[in-house]
Amino acid sequence: MSSELFMRRALELAAQAAAEGDVPVGAVVVHEGQIVGEGRNTRERDNDPTGHAEVVALRAAASALGRWRLDDCALFVTLEPCTMCAGALVGARVEQLVFGAWDEKAGAVGSLWDVVRDRRLNHRPQVTAEVLADESAVLLRSFFGR
Repeated sequence: MSSELFMRRALELAAQAAAEGDVPVGAVVVHEGQIVGEGRNTRERDNDPTGHAEVVALRAAASALGRWRLDDCALFVTLEPCTMCAGALVGARVEQLVFGAWDEKAGAVGSLWDVVRDRRLNHRPQVTAEVLADESAVLLRSFFGR
């Protein structure tokens, strides 16, 4: 299965977040070619400051797999993770991160910070950026243009 297929599912989740009045970010965790966790921003819906798509997806994947270590998993997310989410995926030992659009205001995978490549940390995932970046950016621009 391709990165594009998983990112398309993340985009669907992002659109659901927007429909609920939240910033359109979606994420999926993939293990052995199968989605084992999904998430979308739920901060507004749940009044939860940690309700970021990545955190929601990581929690779902850990629950589905019965373990917190996701060292054989990939995280696909429509927007470059923030510092909290970058820290969470490093802590979960995620093997690979694939994201869509860059986040020049809060990104922690190269835009403002580069948490996931910090050599002082015990884990550094492989990173692939700009997968379906235009589609991700369109959702964000449309949401913030309202």
